[in-house]
Amino acid sequence: MSSIRETTERIERETLSKKATLSEKSLGREVNEPQCSLRTVFQRDRDRIIHCKAFRRLKHKTQVFLAPESDHYRTRLTHTLEVSQIARTIARSLRLNEDLTEAIALGHDLGHTPFGHAGERALAKISKNGFTHFEQSVRVCRFLEREGRGLNLTHEVLDGILHHTRGEQPHTLEGQIVRIADKIAYINHDIDDAVRAGIIAAEDIPDDIIKALGDTKSARINSMVTAVIESSGDVIKMDDKTTEHFDKLHDFLFSAVYTNPKAKGEESKVDGILTTLYAHFAAHPEKLRGEYAAVLEREGIERAVLDYVSGMTDHYAITVFSDICIPKCWEV
Repeated sequence: MSSIRETTERIERETLSKKATLSEKSLGREVNEPQCSLRTVFQRDRDRIIHCKAFRRLKHKTQVFLAPESDHYRTRLTHTLEVSQIARTIARSLRLNEDLTEAIALGHDLGHTPFGHAGERALAKISKNGFTHFEQSVRVCRFLEREGRGLNLTHEVLDGILHHTRGEQPHTLEGQIVRIADKIAYINHDIDDAVRAGIIAAEDIPDDIIKALGDTKSARINSMVTAVIESSGDVIKMDDKTTEHFDKLHDFLFSAVYTNPKAKGEESKVDGILTTLYAHFAAHPEKLRGEYAAVLEREGIERAVLDYVSGMTDHYAITVFSDICIPKCWEV
């Protein structure tokens, strides 16, 4: 009798597009494992990502607005879930592998730093070899999770995570979907958060963009997702006109939000916090435990401290910084 996994693989063969990445055709894992009787390889990857520590930490990592007072601003975790939802819609509509798409989407930001891209820039300046969150996401999956054993994900998922933001395109269409879904998600939820914060008003969005894409977040997402579904073939893309308006919207956000002193005023403090944390643990490597101690032994102090500091949540980084730098009161 066929296992449930084999039945799922047969359904993929019979129903998915010829351009889809079939689970049974995966390039496999770095370390071979027995197949699961219930789940395909990409379903197992998705589950491993959801259950890992780095995924849980995303709920306390900045998306755009540093240390917001309201509970309604996006965090790195809610961003990840929105990317997953958008990506799955596109994958299902194009009859591509939804499980692979979901796994890449859920794992794409596992290596993101505390304090969002401000933290990423700070660590890139500290490290002589630079630092990018997408490369760190792969390190988390390969070397840091499960007490240093790694998640042992498939090559297709690791490829999609590594190439989700810039540079070389992912080698699967499912990875390309996540790359464009990431952009669709952040450009729309950043507008939503910026309006909530009073940084911009909805009416500030240029009229030609509103006419082309819609006057609400859901309308704009629908326009962009529809454009991707209708324009994609051998590559995943929007049509030229939608791309033009998307780029205009991004330029508007860059000037109105991403470089706005009101929105980004606190980011000037991030360099000092992360530089202090890095210097402290570089001077006290004995404080590194578990998987980070193993990295210290295997790859040296810089790599171990970068892994440790980049994995911190915003709150934990601030707490450790305070413990290091702020004198404690005498207890009588």
